[in-house]
Amino acid sequence: MIQDDTRGCFALSPPKVANSARNRDFFDKILKDEQEKEPERGKGKASDQANAASKKSSDGDTLCTHTRNPRGNKTELPPKCGGNGTRVSHVPTEGEDGRWAWIGLFGAELWFILYWLVTQSIRYEKELPGVDIFVCTADPTIEPPIMVINTVLSVMAYDYPPEKLSVYLSDDGCSDLTFFALLEASRFSKQWLPFCKNFQVEPRSPAAYFSTASKPLDPIQANEWTSIKKLYEEMKNRIESATTLGRISEEIRREHKGFLEWDSGSTRRDHKTILQILIDGRDPKALDIEGQPLPTLVYLAREKRPQYHHNFKAGAMNALIRVSSKISNGQIILNVDCDMYSNNSQSVRDALCFFMDEENGHEIAYVQYPQNFDNVTKNDIYSNSLRVFFEVELHGMDGNGGPCYTGTGCFHRRESLCGSKFSKKCKGEWRKANDWKISGPWFPPFAYVIIAKYGYSFGEFIWSGGTPQGWWHDQRIWMFRRTTSYLFGFINTILKQLGFAKSTFVVTAKVVEDDVSQRYEQEIMEFGTTSPMFTILATLAFLNLFSLIAVVKRVVMGTKISVFEPLALQIIQCGLLVIINLPIYQGIFYRKDKGCMPHSLAVKTVILALLACILSYEKELPGVDIFVCTADPTIEPPIMVINTVLSVMAYDYPPEKLSVYLSDDGCSDLTFFALLEASHFSKQWLPFCKKFQVEPRSPAAYFSTTSKPLDPIQANEWASIKKLYEGMKNRIESTTTLGRISEEIRREHKGYLEWDSGSTRHDHKTILQILIDGRDPKAMDIEGQTLPNLVYLAREKRPQYHHNYKAGAMNALLRVSSKMSNGQIILNVDCDMYSNNSQSVRDALCFFMDEEKGHEIAYVQYPQTFDNVTKNDIYSGSLRVGRILIDSAHSFGMFGDEAGASRFG
Repeated sequence: MIQDDTRGCFALSPPKVANSARNRDFFDKILKDEQEKEPERGKGKASDQANAASKKSSDGDTLCTHTRNPRGNKTELPPKCGGNGTRVSHVPTEGEDGRWAWIGLFGAELWFILYWLVTQSIRYEKELPGVDIFVCTADPTIEPPIMVINTVLSVMAYDYPPEKLSVYLSDDGCSDLTFFALLEASRFSKQWLPFCKNFQVEPRSPAAYFSTASKPLDPIQANEWTSIKKLYEEMKNRIESATTLGRISEEIRREHKGFLEWDSGSTRRDHKTILQILIDGRDPKALDIEGQPLPTLVYLAREKRPQYHHNFKAGAMNALIRVSSKISNGQIILNVDCDMYSNNSQSVRDALCFFMDEENGHEIAYVQYPQNFDNVTKNDIYSNSLRVFFEVELHGMDGNGGPCYTGTGCFHRRESLCGSKFSKKCKGEWRKANDWKISGPWFPPFAYVIIAKYGYSFGEFIWSGGTPQGWWHDQRIWMFRRTTSYLFGFINTILKQLGFAKSTFVVTAKVVEDDVSQRYEQEIMEFGTTSPMFTILATLAFLNLFSLIAVVKRVVMGTKISVFEPLALQIIQCGLLVIINLPIYQGIFYRKDKGCMPHSLAVKTVILALLACILSYEKELPGVDIFVCTADPTIEPPIMVINTVLSVMAYDYPPEKLSVYLSDDGCSDLTFFALLEASHFSKQWLPFCKKFQVEPRSPAAYFSTTSKPLDPIQANEWASIKKLYEGMKNRIESTTTLGRISEEIRREHKGYLEWDSGSTRHDHKTILQILIDGRDPKAMDIEGQTLPNLVYLAREKRPQYHHNYKAGAMNALLRVSSKMSNGQIILNVDCDMYSNNSQSVRDALCFFMDEEKGHEIAYVQYPQTFDNVTKNDIYSGSLRVGRILIDSAHSFGMFGDEAGASRFG
């Protein structure tokens, strides 16, 4: 058996916890100050001294007596504590007036102090968070049920408010034997938990306790000890007998309806979900033999099917997180392996000292407990006790922010596992106002306003002699006016006030053709001409239609994202707008008369509506950081490197969300010179690529595979940009051949000053240069469009430290990019590659941003295509079979090395 040990617990970014010695020094200091002020107490200045004591408590000596930023009950030292010395030393002598009144006051103050001390621990019980404990088992044969329930009973008996404690057992073996054992444990817990609390039992695993503790000498405790041991032995015999038999008898099955979940077709690898709440802590009848509440106890065997991978313990933990969020939803989660038991009933409270620390508690994601092992030989022949790991190595991880998660005995914040969206500027309480909901309290007032407004309007229209359909037409025309004629009138008025327009009067045509009159009599709307007014109306009509189609698709396709609840009013409004715009749809799609919408207008408005939809998603696109790595300008020529850089800078992606980082492990000023040249050339190259839809967007690959275009305008620009590229290429290759940067070139950029005479490729300081800063409004191309970030990095190297090659370079790029652009998606590319598809980033985001499965995607791996390969690939360097392996790896994921996009973190 393994124990979780509280002799030392490790927390991610652990806070500073005030110790008891400092508290004692603080209280002694206050008492000393109070005794020095005894003459003043006789003059009736108790309030001043209380203020002085309160002032002393805020000097930062301790966090236990005063909080700088309280978020709950505040604990302060009672002012009367310091005055008791005065009461004792100044008791009036016998026969003196006021002696008994003085003694009475002293007794009252003593009683108040005693009451205050006793109630402090109780006051904080309400502030304690809910704790969900996950125990995982998978096979009743190699993980005996009696061992599993000893683990369960040890954590059920924690010294913690039972109404805030929930224990979940995940049985991946889907065994009715394990369920039977847990059912027996739920009954035994009603005797075991009171026994543990009455006699301060440690450890609280029955097997561990009875194997290490002898019969107590106290007769009362001895009787209860014998009784509870007998109950445990009987339970153990029943469980072990059923386990040996390998099945549950029909007599036992009739005792609980939960056994009905196991049907004849169920196997451990193919079964439905089985969820049984054996003890419901929310039920007022869930009490132990002394009438105290019991913790919640839940059995879960998650659904398994042969055609779906169940992901072992990780899948079990995910299932437990989902189930617990609907039952108890504790803020803290403890996961424990089934072969462990807790050897300290205060473990939960000890962990909460980190989570609830008022200064740094919000920075703690998890608290990891070390493990102790029973039945280890003197010299630990199999070296299974992990002594060095827990006693030395975990302590040494504080420099990295805290220990690693060892898989068990760890307290997590639920938020750290499930994630959350938050803003530091938000002052509201958590879960106070997540979304507008149709079931929220503000829905009735808004519904009342809407119904009253349109009801009153309808009543007025009917009272004035109109018809219901006439009122509907009235609403349509009001909407048309507000989005067109009123808009044009507003713009014209502003232009007139600024002196850019003059007042005009347009005479409308009064002569009407017969067919127009006929359509009017039939109440068919007249369009017929191309007009800015009709362009706006049709564009808005299509925008609402596309939006309604999108939301209906989400509902029909059964997307797991809630749509109707937070967006009910918007959906209803969108549907009404579509109905109001029916005449426009008829004029575009169905009508063939002269009053229909012109086809050119229809095409234009559809395109405008689609662009509006696409642009609305542009804001949702995540930032993308692209890492290009090079190491030696001799075998990786700088001209090749910058062709890779230019190909990824020219991706069809919002440039303000694109950042390119070049890691130069060769620390070469030749590579820096080439990147500087590329930053200048990109101002011409990127607009050219976007204007003519260039593919591929590596200049070298493009000009080597594409001939001069036939179109004269494009041909002129093609020749011009090629000339610029050839000029840049010659400058870079000439400098590379020379092997050094001329002084004339060095004076052009201050970045060259970073290379001093003592720098070598194996011994140099960090060199970081931002060649294009996308945050700078002046970082524009020749057409005034924003450019992506472009950064050069040569990380620090020293001979005495191993630099870990490309892995070290990637780590350095991660740290640097997190402080600059901090893109959510990272693409790493080798310097001898180029992108042959400008849509690659958007294609990868189809996986990451998928609404149903996107959160499960960690990285997307692109295959590679090789140029200049001989017909029979003499050196077998094209990795053709590797593509087949990647395609066949979908059942368990894909391996990645390069040309892969990953989520940051």
